[in-house]
Amino acid sequence: MKRRGTPEADLQRAVVQALRFALPRTAIIHHCANEVTESGPRGAKRQAILVGMGLHPGFADLLVLCGGRVLFLELKAPKGRLCPAQEAFRDAVLAQGHDWALVRSLDDALGALADRGFTTRVTAPVRRPAP
Repeated sequence: MKRRGTPEADLQRAVVQALRFALPRTAIIHHCANEVTESGPRGAKRQAILVGMGLHPGFADLLVLCGGRVLFLELKAPKGRLCPAQEAFRDAVLAQGHDWALVRSLDDALGALADRGFTTRVTAPVRRPAP
């Protein structure tokens, strides 16, 4: 079901479904709910509680663990931009030697797996350099 006004959520559902199909059954695909959508003082209090419990600002939308490899996927709508916390998280992950990818489409997600040597049950799309 496609919901209006939620392009990133729609993309995330499609990517999770594709990864569950493409990766071995032993793969772990995890989404960390990294923000509270409730506004006002109650939402701010809940967000503070989550931060105290270890929530990390800018954490990627999806974490993929497969075959001893780790890949962080940040999903964005076609015109979406990374916020400073997401850029800092990306830089920290890459500095520690892990893989991170920006995903704007299903092909981007499957291509990120192929580019980083993940074994899948499907053939990755042909990657063309950006113009």
